[in-house]
Amino acid sequence: MIRSWLEIQPAAGRGLTIQEPVSHGTNVLRNRIWYRGDASEIDQLFRLLGEDAVGRARFWAAAPESETIRKAHSGLPGIMVDTLAGVVRSDLAELDFGDNRRAADRWKAIAGDNSFPDLVGQSVADTLVTGDGAFKISIDPQVADGPILEFWGADRVEYRRRHGRICAVEFLSPVGQRGRMLREIYAPGSVTYHLEQDGRELPLADEEDCAGLQDVTFDPGVMLAVPLQFWPSARWRGRGQSIFDKKTDAFDAHDEIISQWLDAVRAGRVQKYIPESLIPRNEKDGSLLRVNAFGTQFIKLETDTRENAENKIDTVQPEIRYEAFLASYTATLDLCLQGIMSPATLGIDVGKMSSADAQREKKDITGMTRNAITGALEQALPRLAETALAAEDILEGRAPDRYEASVSFGEYGAPDFDSRVRTVGNASTTGIMSVEAQVDELWGFSKDEDWKNAEVARIRSERGITQQEEPSLGGDSLK
Repeated sequence: MIRSWLEIQPAAGRGLTIQEPVSHGTNVLRNRIWYRGDASEIDQLFRLLGEDAVGRARFWAAAPESETIRKAHSGLPGIMVDTLAGVVRSDLAELDFGDNRRAADRWKAIAGDNSFPDLVGQSVADTLVTGDGAFKISIDPQVADGPILEFWGADRVEYRRRHGRICAVEFLSPVGQRGRMLREIYAPGSVTYHLEQDGRELPLADEEDCAGLQDVTFDPGVMLAVPLQFWPSARWRGRGQSIFDKKTDAFDAHDEIISQWLDAVRAGRVQKYIPESLIPRNEKDGSLLRVNAFGTQFIKLETDTRENAENKIDTVQPEIRYEAFLASYTATLDLCLQGIMSPATLGIDVGKMSSADAQREKKDITGMTRNAITGALEQALPRLAETALAAEDILEGRAPDRYEASVSFGEYGAPDFDSRVRTVGNASTTGIMSVEAQVDELWGFSKDEDWKNAEVARIRSERGITQQEEPSLGGDSLK
Protein backbone atom coordinates (compact mmCIF):
# COMPACT_ATOMS: atom_id res chain seq x y z
CA MET A 1 0.00 0.00 0.00
CA ILE A 2 2.85 2.37 0.89
CA ARG A 3 4.57 1.65 -2.40
CA SER A 4 1.47 2.55 -4.37
CA TRP A 5 1.00 5.69 -2.36
CA LEU A 6 4.60 6.88 -2.84
CA GLU A 7 4.66 5.69 -6.45
CA ILE A 8 8.15 4.16 -6.15
CA GLN A 9 9.50 2.90 -9.43
CA PRO A 10 12.39 0.39 -9.52
CA ALA A 11 15.70 1.72 -10.81
CA ALA A 12 16.45 0.93 -14.41
CA GLY A 13 19.62 -1.03 -15.08
CA ARG A 14 22.45 0.84 -16.70
CA GLY A 15 25.30 -0.57 -18.73
CA LEU A 16 28.70 0.83 -17.83
CA THR A 17 31.83 0.43 -19.93
CA ILE A 18 35.19 1.02 -18.26
CA GLN A 19 38.40 0.62 -20.23
CA GLU A 20 41.50 -0.70 -18.50
CA PRO A 21 44.44 1.66 -18.98
CA VAL A 22 47.01 -1.14 -19.29
CA SER A 23 47.07 -4.85 -20.08
CA HIS A 24 48.65 -7.50 -17.88
CA GLY A 25 51.82 -7.51 -19.97
CA THR A 26 52.13 -3.72 -19.86
CA ASN A 27 51.54 -3.73 -16.12
CA VAL A 28 54.33 -6.26 -15.61
CA LEU A 29 56.62 -4.13 -17.79
CA ARG A 30 55.80 -1.05 -15.73
CA ASN A 31 56.62 -2.93 -12.52
CA ARG A 32 59.89 -4.10 -14.04
CA ILE A 33 60.82 -0.49 -14.83
CA TRP A 34 59.95 0.59 -11.28
CA TYR A 35 62.23 -2.14 -9.96
CA ARG A 36 65.11 -1.23 -12.29
CA GLY A 37 64.97 2.29 -10.85
CA ASP A 38 66.40 4.25 -13.78
CA ALA A 39 64.84 7.72 -13.99
CA SER A 40 65.34 7.98 -17.76
CA GLU A 41 63.53 4.66 -18.38
CA ILE A 42 60.68 5.65 -16.05
CA ASP A 43 60.25 8.98 -17.84
CA GLN A 44 60.13 7.31 -21.27
CA LEU A 45 57.67 4.64 -20.13
CA PHE A 46 55.17 6.99 -18.52
CA ARG A 47 55.21 9.38 -21.47
CA LEU A 48 54.24 6.42 -23.65
CA LEU A 49 51.55 5.29 -21.18
CA GLY A 50 50.01 8.74 -20.66
CA GLU A 51 47.13 8.26 -23.09
CA ASP A 52 44.28 9.00 -20.64
CA ALA A 53 43.66 12.06 -18.49
CA VAL A 54 44.93 10.40 -15.30
CA GLY A 55 48.08 9.13 -16.97
CA ARG A 56 48.90 12.49 -18.55
CA ALA A 57 48.53 14.24 -15.18
CA ARG A 58 51.17 12.13 -13.47
CA PHE A 59 54.51 13.71 -12.68
CA TRP A 60 56.54 11.21 -14.68
CA ALA A 61 54.28 11.61 -17.73
CA ALA A 62 54.59 15.41 -17.77
CA ALA A 63 56.77 16.95 -20.48
CA PRO A 64 58.20 20.20 -19.05
CA GLU A 65 58.98 23.02 -21.43
CA SER A 66 62.39 23.54 -19.86
CA GLU A 67 64.86 20.68 -20.14
CA THR A 68 66.65 21.92 -17.01
CA ILE A 69 63.86 20.69 -14.71
CA ARG A 70 65.24 17.68 -12.93
CA LYS A 71 63.19 14.50 -12.48
CA ALA A 72 64.64 12.42 -9.66
CA HIS A 73 63.71 8.88 -8.64
CA SER A 74 63.99 7.72 -5.03
CA GLY A 75 64.82 4.09 -5.86
CA LEU A 76 62.31 3.07 -3.18
CA PRO A 77 60.51 0.31 -5.16
CA GLY A 78 63.71 -1.59 -5.85
CA ILE A 79 64.93 -1.15 -2.27
CA MET A 80 61.65 -2.53 -0.91
CA VAL A 81 61.87 -5.67 -3.04
CA ASP A 82 65.55 -6.31 -2.35
CA THR A 83 65.03 -5.86 1.39
CA LEU A 84 62.10 -8.27 1.57
CA ALA A 85 63.95 -10.82 -0.57
CA GLY A 86 66.98 -10.52 1.70
CA VAL A 87 64.89 -10.96 4.84
CA VAL A 88 63.29 -14.14 3.48
CA ARG A 89 66.52 -15.57 2.10
CA SER A 90 68.42 -15.03 5.36
CA ASP A 91 65.78 -16.97 7.32
CA LEU A 92 65.73 -19.97 4.96
CA ALA A 93 66.60 -23.28 6.64
CA GLU A 94 67.68 -26.49 4.95
CA LEU A 95 65.00 -28.75 3.51
CA ASP A 96 64.13 -31.76 5.66
CA PHE A 97 63.51 -35.18 4.12
CA GLY A 98 62.83 -37.01 7.40
CA ASP A 99 64.61 -40.34 7.67
CA ASN A 100 65.46 -40.48 3.96
CA ARG A 101 69.14 -39.56 4.26
CA ARG A 102 69.93 -40.61 0.71
CA ALA A 103 67.34 -38.19 -0.70
CA ALA A 104 68.70 -35.44 1.56
CA ASP A 105 72.25 -36.01 0.27
CA ARG A 106 71.07 -36.03 -3.35
CA TRP A 107 69.13 -32.81 -2.86
CA LYS A 108 72.13 -31.19 -1.17
CA ALA A 109 74.18 -31.87 -4.30
CA ILE A 110 71.44 -30.50 -6.59
CA ALA A 111 70.98 -27.40 -4.42
CA GLY A 112 74.71 -26.72 -4.37
CA ASP A 113 75.00 -27.09 -8.13
CA ASN A 114 72.13 -24.60 -8.67
CA SER A 115 73.04 -22.07 -5.92
CA PHE A 116 69.72 -22.70 -4.22
CA PRO A 117 69.76 -19.72 -1.76
CA ASP A 118 70.42 -17.33 -4.66
CA LEU A 119 67.64 -18.99 -6.66
CA VAL A 120 65.21 -18.48 -3.77
CA GLY A 121 66.18 -14.82 -3.46
CA GLN A 122 65.71 -14.28 -7.19
CA SER A 123 62.34 -16.05 -7.18
CA VAL A 124 61.09 -13.91 -4.29
CA ALA A 125 62.23 -10.70 -5.97
CA ASP A 126 60.74 -11.62 -9.36
CA THR A 127 57.43 -12.69 -7.82
CA LEU A 128 57.18 -9.51 -5.76
CA VAL A 129 57.82 -7.42 -8.88
CA THR A 130 55.85 -9.30 -11.56
CA GLY A 131 53.16 -10.91 -9.39
CA ASP A 132 53.80 -14.59 -10.07
CA GLY A 133 56.09 -17.00 -11.87
CA ALA A 134 57.20 -20.62 -11.97
CA PHE A 135 60.23 -22.74 -11.25
CA LYS A 136 61.43 -24.55 -14.35
CA ILE A 137 63.27 -27.87 -14.08
CA SER A 138 65.15 -28.83 -17.22
CA ILE A 139 67.76 -31.42 -18.18
CA ASP A 140 70.64 -30.52 -20.47
CA PRO A 141 73.69 -32.82 -20.27
CA GLN A 142 75.76 -30.24 -22.16
CA VAL A 143 75.27 -27.71 -19.34
CA ALA A 144 75.03 -29.78 -16.15
CA ASP A 145 75.08 -33.41 -15.10
CA GLY A 146 71.91 -33.06 -13.02
CA PRO A 147 68.63 -31.14 -13.08
CA ILE A 148 68.84 -27.40 -13.85
CA LEU A 149 66.65 -25.18 -11.67
CA GLU A 150 65.50 -21.79 -12.95
CA PHE A 151 62.82 -19.25 -12.09
CA TRP A 152 60.84 -17.38 -14.75
CA GLY A 153 58.74 -14.32 -13.90
CA ALA A 154 55.18 -13.54 -14.95
CA ASP A 155 56.30 -11.74 -18.11
CA ARG A 156 57.65 -15.04 -19.48
CA VAL A 157 55.08 -17.47 -18.08
CA GLU A 158 51.50 -18.39 -18.99
CA TYR A 159 49.21 -20.95 -17.38
CA ARG A 160 46.72 -23.47 -18.65
CA ARG A 161 43.92 -24.09 -16.18
CA ARG A 162 41.22 -26.68 -15.80
CA HIS A 163 38.48 -26.18 -13.19
CA GLY A 164 40.53 -23.32 -11.74
CA ARG A 165 43.65 -25.44 -11.26
CA ILE A 166 46.90 -25.17 -13.17
CA CYS A 167 47.28 -28.16 -15.48
CA ALA A 168 50.24 -26.89 -17.54
CA VAL A 169 52.81 -24.10 -17.48
CA GLU A 170 54.04 -22.40 -20.68
CA PHE A 171 57.48 -20.80 -20.67
CA LEU A 172 57.98 -18.14 -23.36
CA SER A 173 61.38 -17.11 -24.68
CA PRO A 174 62.27 -15.05 -27.79
CA VAL A 175 64.66 -16.78 -30.18
CA GLY A 176 66.57 -15.57 -33.21
CA GLN A 177 66.50 -12.12 -34.76
CA ARG A 178 63.13 -12.28 -36.54
CA GLY A 179 60.73 -11.92 -33.62
CA ARG A 180 60.07 -15.62 -33.16
CA MET A 181 58.84 -17.06 -29.88
CA LEU A 182 59.63 -20.48 -28.41
CA ARG A 183 56.78 -21.84 -26.32
CA GLU A 184 57.79 -24.64 -23.93
CA ILE A 185 54.73 -26.40 -22.51
CA TYR A 186 55.38 -28.25 -19.25
CA ALA A 187 52.48 -30.57 -18.49
CA PRO A 188 52.22 -33.64 -16.24
CA GLY A 189 54.26 -36.35 -17.92
CA SER A 190 55.42 -34.33 -20.94
CA VAL A 191 57.40 -31.37 -22.26
CA THR A 192 56.52 -30.10 -25.74
CA TYR A 193 58.00 -27.29 -27.84
CA HIS A 194 56.32 -24.92 -30.30
CA LEU A 195 58.01 -22.26 -32.43
CA GLU A 196 55.72 -19.36 -33.34
CA GLN A 197 55.90 -16.17 -35.37
CA ASP A 198 52.98 -13.75 -35.72
CA GLY A 199 50.58 -16.42 -34.43
CA ARG A 200 51.77 -19.05 -36.94
CA GLU A 201 53.49 -22.24 -35.82
CA LEU A 202 56.77 -23.04 -37.55
CA PRO A 203 58.93 -26.19 -37.60
CA LEU A 204 61.58 -26.22 -34.89
CA ALA A 205 64.24 -26.82 -37.54
CA ASP A 206 63.61 -23.32 -38.95
CA GLU A 207 65.52 -21.83 -36.02
CA GLU A 208 69.07 -22.93 -35.31
CA ASP A 209 68.73 -22.64 -31.53
CA CYS A 210 65.64 -24.89 -31.56
CA ALA A 211 66.74 -27.50 -34.06
CA GLY A 212 67.86 -29.99 -31.40
CA LEU A 213 64.74 -29.80 -29.25
CA GLN A 214 62.47 -32.84 -29.09
CA ASP A 215 59.21 -33.48 -27.26
CA VAL A 216 59.61 -35.86 -24.32
CA THR A 217 57.22 -37.93 -22.23
CA PHE A 218 57.71 -39.52 -18.81
CA ASP A 219 55.76 -40.47 -15.68
CA PRO A 220 52.39 -38.63 -15.79
CA GLY A 221 52.63 -38.06 -12.05
CA VAL A 222 55.52 -35.62 -12.51
CA MET A 223 55.31 -32.04 -13.85
CA LEU A 224 58.69 -30.35 -14.18
CA ALA A 225 57.32 -26.91 -13.28
CA VAL A 226 56.28 -25.44 -9.92
CA PRO A 227 54.16 -22.22 -9.97
CA LEU A 228 54.70 -19.55 -7.32
CA GLN A 229 52.35 -16.75 -6.25
CA PHE A 230 52.10 -14.70 -3.06
CA TRP A 231 48.83 -12.79 -3.52
CA PRO A 232 46.07 -13.23 -6.14
CA SER A 233 45.42 -10.34 -8.50
CA ALA A 234 42.12 -8.49 -8.27
CA ARG A 235 42.39 -7.34 -11.91
CA TRP A 236 43.53 -10.44 -13.80
CA ARG A 237 41.95 -13.65 -12.67
CA GLY A 238 44.41 -16.49 -12.23
CA ARG A 239 47.45 -14.21 -12.07
CA GLY A 240 49.37 -12.87 -9.11
CA GLN A 241 49.57 -9.40 -7.62
CA SER A 242 52.77 -7.42 -7.38
CA ILE A 243 53.56 -5.26 -4.37
CA PHE A 244 53.81 -2.35 -6.84
CA ASP A 245 50.18 -2.75 -7.91
CA LYS A 246 48.01 0.03 -6.44
CA LYS A 247 51.19 1.97 -5.58
CA THR A 248 51.88 3.71 -8.90
CA ASP A 249 50.37 7.02 -7.84
CA ALA A 250 52.15 6.89 -4.47
CA PHE A 251 55.55 6.29 -6.07
CA ASP A 252 54.85 9.05 -8.61
CA ALA A 253 53.92 11.53 -5.85
CA HIS A 254 56.97 10.59 -3.79
CA ASP A 255 59.30 11.24 -6.71
CA GLU A 256 57.56 14.54 -7.40
CA ILE A 257 58.17 15.72 -3.83
CA ILE A 258 61.84 14.73 -4.04
CA SER A 259 62.25 16.46 -7.41
CA GLN A 260 60.63 19.66 -6.14
CA TRP A 261 62.85 19.59 -3.07
CA LEU A 262 66.01 19.20 -5.13
CA ASP A 263 64.84 21.88 -7.56
CA ALA A 264 64.26 24.26 -4.64
CA VAL A 265 67.74 23.56 -3.30
CA ARG A 266 69.23 24.19 -6.74
CA ALA A 267 67.28 27.44 -7.17
CA GLY A 268 68.12 28.49 -3.61
CA ARG A 269 71.85 28.77 -4.13
CA VAL A 270 73.64 31.81 -2.75
CA GLN A 271 73.74 34.71 -5.23
CA LYS A 272 76.30 37.49 -5.03
CA TYR A 273 75.53 40.97 -6.36
CA ILE A 274 78.84 42.82 -7.01
CA PRO A 275 79.01 46.42 -8.26
CA GLU A 276 81.07 46.79 -11.41
CA SER A 277 83.50 49.13 -9.68
CA LEU A 278 84.46 46.35 -7.24
CA ILE A 279 85.18 43.70 -9.85
CA PRO A 280 88.91 43.19 -10.45
CA ARG A 281 90.19 44.38 -13.83
CA ASN A 282 93.01 43.39 -16.12
CA GLU A 283 95.95 45.73 -15.74
CA LYS A 284 96.73 45.70 -19.46
CA ASP A 285 93.38 46.30 -21.16
CA GLY A 286 91.07 47.07 -18.23
CA SER A 287 88.74 44.13 -18.93
CA LEU A 288 86.84 42.56 -16.07
CA LEU A 289 88.38 39.50 -14.43
CA ARG A 290 86.58 36.49 -13.03
CA VAL A 291 86.49 36.35 -9.26
CA ASN A 292 89.13 33.81 -8.33
CA ALA A 293 87.06 31.68 -5.97
CA PHE A 294 86.10 28.04 -6.58
CA GLY A 295 82.54 27.75 -7.87
CA THR A 296 81.78 31.45 -7.43
CA GLN A 297 78.90 32.85 -9.44
CA PHE A 298 77.77 36.45 -9.20
CA ILE A 299 75.56 39.03 -10.85
CA LYS A 300 77.19 42.26 -12.03
CA LEU A 301 75.54 45.54 -11.03
CA GLU A 302 76.08 49.01 -12.44
CA THR A 303 78.16 51.25 -10.22
CA ASP A 304 75.99 53.55 -8.13
CA THR A 305 77.22 57.12 -8.79
CA ARG A 306 74.69 58.88 -6.60
CA GLU A 307 75.79 61.14 -3.76
CA ASN A 308 76.48 59.27 -0.53
CA ALA A 309 75.96 56.02 -2.42
CA GLU A 310 77.72 52.97 -1.00
CA ASN A 311 78.93 50.28 -3.38
CA LYS A 312 79.19 46.93 -1.61
CA ILE A 313 78.85 43.24 -2.32
CA ASP A 314 75.42 41.83 -1.36
CA THR A 315 74.94 38.11 -0.69
CA VAL A 316 71.37 36.83 -0.96
CA GLN A 317 70.02 33.30 -0.43
CA PRO A 318 66.31 32.45 -0.85
CA GLU A 319 64.54 30.76 2.03
CA ILE A 320 63.90 27.04 1.53
CA ARG A 321 61.06 25.60 3.62
CA TYR A 322 62.73 22.33 4.58
CA GLU A 323 60.07 21.50 7.19
CA ALA A 324 57.27 21.55 4.61
CA PHE A 325 59.26 19.41 2.18
CA LEU A 326 60.16 16.96 4.95
CA ALA A 327 56.52 16.65 6.03
CA SER A 328 55.45 15.98 2.45
CA TYR A 329 58.28 13.48 2.00
CA THR A 330 57.22 11.60 5.15
CA ALA A 331 53.57 11.56 4.10
CA THR A 332 54.25 10.18 0.62
CA LEU A 333 56.73 7.67 2.07
CA ASP A 334 53.99 6.36 4.34
CA LEU A 335 51.70 6.01 1.32
CA CYS A 336 54.34 3.99 -0.54
CA LEU A 337 55.05 1.62 2.37
CA GLN A 338 51.51 1.39 3.72
CA GLY A 339 50.34 -2.21 3.94
CA ILE A 340 53.70 -3.61 2.83
CA MET A 341 56.51 -2.86 5.25
CA SER A 342 57.64 -0.57 8.03
CA PRO A 343 60.07 2.32 7.47
CA ALA A 344 62.18 0.84 10.27
CA THR A 345 62.81 -2.23 8.10
CA LEU A 346 64.50 0.04 5.55
CA GLY A 347 66.47 1.86 8.23
CA ILE A 348 64.33 5.00 7.91
CA ASP A 349 63.59 6.87 11.15
CA VAL A 350 60.48 8.93 10.48
CA GLY A 351 59.21 8.98 14.06
CA LYS A 352 62.03 9.82 16.46
CA MET A 353 59.56 10.63 19.18
CA SER A 354 57.72 7.30 18.92
CA SER A 355 57.88 4.95 21.84
CA ALA A 356 59.46 1.50 21.69
CA ASP A 357 56.01 -0.13 21.65
CA ALA A 358 54.95 2.01 18.70
CA GLN A 359 58.09 1.06 16.79
CA ARG A 360 57.41 -2.66 17.39
CA GLU A 361 53.82 -2.27 16.22
CA LYS A 362 55.02 -0.57 13.03
CA LYS A 363 57.35 -3.48 12.35
CA ASP A 364 54.47 -5.97 12.57
CA ILE A 365 53.38 -5.12 9.01
CA THR A 366 56.76 -6.28 7.69
CA GLY A 367 56.27 -9.54 9.56
CA MET A 368 52.83 -10.00 8.00
CA THR A 369 54.21 -9.47 4.49
CA ARG A 370 57.11 -11.78 5.23
CA ASN A 371 54.75 -14.46 6.56
CA ALA A 372 52.69 -14.34 3.35
CA ILE A 373 55.87 -14.88 1.35
CA THR A 374 57.22 -17.69 3.51
CA GLY A 375 53.81 -19.36 3.59
CA ALA A 376 53.84 -19.66 -0.21
CA LEU A 377 57.46 -20.80 -0.23
CA GLU A 378 56.80 -23.49 2.36
CA GLN A 379 54.51 -25.11 -0.19
CA ALA A 380 56.49 -24.41 -3.38
CA LEU A 381 60.05 -25.21 -2.28
CA PRO A 382 59.32 -28.78 -1.04
CA ARG A 383 57.50 -29.46 -4.31
CA LEU A 384 60.50 -28.09 -6.19
CA ALA A 385 62.89 -30.38 -4.31
CA GLU A 386 60.66 -33.44 -4.75
CA THR A 387 60.27 -32.73 -8.48
CA ALA A 388 64.02 -32.16 -8.90
CA LEU A 389 64.76 -35.55 -7.36
CA ALA A 390 62.14 -37.16 -9.62
CA ALA A 391 63.76 -35.45 -12.62
CA GLU A 392 67.12 -36.90 -11.56
CA ASP A 393 65.51 -40.35 -11.45
CA ILE A 394 64.22 -39.83 -15.00
CA LEU A 395 67.65 -38.63 -16.13
CA GLU A 396 69.29 -41.79 -14.76
CA GLY A 397 66.71 -44.06 -16.37
CA ARG A 398 64.82 -45.01 -13.20
CA ALA A 399 61.15 -44.79 -12.45
CA PRO A 400 60.64 -41.58 -10.44
CA ASP A 401 60.26 -42.28 -6.75
CA ARG A 402 57.98 -40.41 -4.37
CA TYR A 403 59.67 -38.05 -1.92
CA GLU A 404 58.42 -36.02 1.02
CA ALA A 405 60.21 -32.79 1.93
CA SER A 406 59.50 -29.86 4.20
CA VAL A 407 61.10 -26.49 4.82
CA SER A 408 60.90 -23.94 7.61
CA PHE A 409 62.00 -20.36 8.09
CA GLY A 410 63.50 -18.73 11.15
CA GLU A 411 61.56 -16.36 13.33
CA TYR A 412 61.54 -12.80 11.98
CA GLY A 413 62.54 -10.09 14.41
CA ALA A 414 63.78 -12.59 17.00
CA PRO A 415 65.63 -10.99 19.93
CA ASP A 416 69.42 -10.96 19.82
CA PHE A 417 71.58 -13.28 21.91
CA ASP A 418 72.15 -10.74 24.71
CA SER A 419 68.40 -10.20 25.13
CA ARG A 420 67.80 -13.95 25.25
CA VAL A 421 70.51 -14.39 27.88
CA ARG A 422 68.92 -11.73 30.11
CA THR A 423 65.44 -13.20 29.67
CA VAL A 424 66.54 -16.79 30.33
CA GLY A 425 68.68 -15.64 33.28
CA ASN A 426 65.71 -13.93 34.93
CA ALA A 427 63.54 -16.98 34.36
CA SER A 428 66.24 -19.22 35.86
CA THR A 429 66.56 -17.00 38.95
CA THR A 430 62.83 -17.07 39.63
CA GLY A 431 62.69 -20.82 39.02
CA ILE A 432 59.81 -20.70 36.52
CA MET A 433 61.72 -22.45 33.69
CA SER A 434 63.36 -25.84 33.69
CA VAL A 435 66.99 -26.34 32.67
CA GLU A 436 65.90 -28.10 29.47
CA ALA A 437 63.63 -25.21 28.51
CA GLN A 438 66.39 -22.68 29.28
CA VAL A 439 68.90 -24.41 27.00
CA ASP A 440 66.36 -24.87 24.21
CA GLU A 441 65.22 -21.24 24.39
CA LEU A 442 68.78 -19.93 24.44
CA TRP A 443 70.26 -21.99 21.58
CA GLY A 444 67.21 -22.96 19.50
CA PHE A 445 68.09 -24.60 16.18
CA SER A 446 71.73 -23.45 16.26
CA LYS A 447 72.73 -26.59 18.23
CA ASP A 448 71.70 -30.21 17.74
CA GLU A 449 69.86 -32.30 20.32
CA ASP A 450 72.96 -34.23 21.47
CA TRP A 451 74.81 -31.00 22.23
CA LYS A 452 71.83 -29.55 24.13
CA ASN A 453 71.42 -32.76 26.18
CA ALA A 454 75.10 -32.63 27.13
CA GLU A 455 74.71 -28.94 28.06
CA VAL A 456 71.73 -29.75 30.29
CA ALA A 457 73.75 -32.47 32.04
CA ARG A 458 76.69 -30.09 32.54
CA ILE A 459 74.50 -27.37 34.04
CA ARG A 460 72.82 -29.86 36.37
CA SER A 461 76.20 -31.16 37.49
CA GLU A 462 77.56 -27.68 38.19
CA ARG A 463 74.46 -26.81 40.21
CA GLY A 464 74.77 -30.02 42.20
CA ILE A 465 71.55 -31.45 40.85
CA THR A 466 71.69 -35.22 40.67
CA GLN A 467 69.06 -37.56 39.36
CA GLN A 468 68.47 -40.73 41.40
CA GLU A 469 66.18 -43.60 40.84
CA GLU A 470 63.08 -43.80 42.99
CA PRO A 471 63.30 -46.48 45.70
CA SER A 472 61.22 -49.56 45.16
CA LEU A 473 58.39 -50.36 47.56
CA GLY A 474 58.14 -54.08 47.12
CA GLY A 475 60.06 -57.12 48.29
CA ASP A 476 62.77 -56.68 50.90
CA SER A 477 61.98 -53.06 51.69
CA LEU A 478 58.89 -54.13 53.66
CA LYS A 479 60.73 -56.61 55.91
